[in-house]
Amino acid sequence: MTNPEQILLFGAGKSATVLIHYLAKICAQNQWYCTIVDIDEKLVQSKIGNSPFLSAKSIPIENEAERKLLIANTQLVISLLPPHLHNLVATSCLELGKHLLTASYIDDSIKKLENDIKSKGLLFLGEMGLDPGIDHMSAMQLIHSIQQKGGIIDSFKSHCGGLVAPENNNNPWKYKFSWNPRNIITAGKAGAIYKENNAIKEVNYDQMFNDCSSVEIPSFGKLAYYPNRDSLSYASLYGLETAATFIRTTLRYPEFCSGWQKIVEAGFTLDDELLDTDELSFGRFLRDRLSFKKISLNTPLLEQQFEFLGLYNNRSIHEGKKSYAAILQELLEEKWKLEKGDKDMIVMLHEIDYTLNNEKHQIKSSLIVKGDDESNTAMAKTVGLPLGIAAKLILENRINLRGLHIPIVASIYKPVLEELAEEGIQFEEN
Repeated sequence: MTNPEQILLFGAGKSATVLIHYLAKICAQNQWYCTIVDIDEKLVQSKIGNSPFLSAKSIPIENEAERKLLIANTQLVISLLPPHLHNLVATSCLELGKHLLTASYIDDSIKKLENDIKSKGLLFLGEMGLDPGIDHMSAMQLIHSIQQKGGIIDSFKSHCGGLVAPENNNNPWKYKFSWNPRNIITAGKAGAIYKENNAIKEVNYDQMFNDCSSVEIPSFGKLAYYPNRDSLSYASLYGLETAATFIRTTLRYPEFCSGWQKIVEAGFTLDDELLDTDELSFGRFLRDRLSFKKISLNTPLLEQQFEFLGLYNNRSIHEGKKSYAAILQELLEEKWKLEKGDKDMIVMLHEIDYTLNNEKHQIKSSLIVKGDDESNTAMAKTVGLPLGIAAKLILENRINLRGLHIPIVASIYKPVLEELAEEGIQFEEN
């Protein structure tokens, strides 16, 4: 590790594949070196190929001495670790004076470091993936463009979803994993809050997927959506506190929502109850819980969905005590796996209503990205490339911002969106 302008990447999972390819390219162009750290060193080796500028390392991220040694010898760190591990990396980066990029939401543990990050002259850039990430950048570009013309934004709706491409949409759930399965299991647990026609709306987890609304995606068709976490906190960040409607949502095929509502009602996503699985089959697990909660699979679609999951599968789990959520995740990782040659798809849509010169206007800006195969997914492209591009721009001194930020300022979103367009990730406006 002798080159002073190198990158350290923590995490080589599903979302890292395209990022690693991009890092190999920019490192070769600039004679930079990059170390990629993951608990599974063989996984890293399979992704870096024979690039002389990339190397693999396996350490327990909780090992402070080894973690600090790696961070001390780099200039910039990217973390694609599970969100609860970011703070370990962040505190080490702060202590050792290194920039940090993540694709995750900025949580309270990172926010507490804000003053120290700024005083040390560092950039910690969070929410720099797809959603959050590309959604912020593309939305702010539109918002600023409208405001610079004198327009006043009345309604802002932003929708995004990671889906399976229509040609590979061959199970009754209309869903396959293209990113961390754990995040799908926990989606919506915190409920959601947003603003609609000047009224604050709150949705609890037990109703999150019940009777989802739908939206027409240009050049694609209808998709269902459910509200995403705390939209209101972004209204102020976007400077849209006075907009009558402000909502951020997650897109799914309609079939997913009806089935997942039953999953939630049955308590299959619970983490705080443990089952003894040694004498339990997957089918019995599903049947017993549905029966206990008096849930009827009263439509042909619901019957198909739960039969596909293994409602009548008598294969034993036999893994000791596990939570409902852990059993469900194991089942879904088998059933919702992207098969060889499968393609996933990212769909994003911004809908903005605004007033300009006393006239009402609407703009729709949409993005559809398909993956190449089951490894080089659209999810990996849209999560990884913004991080890689931002890392390159920082090392080239083309992003000089310091402090704790998300990508809602022009000095970040303009150059990143420009290069994303060169990579084929470009919005269409109507």
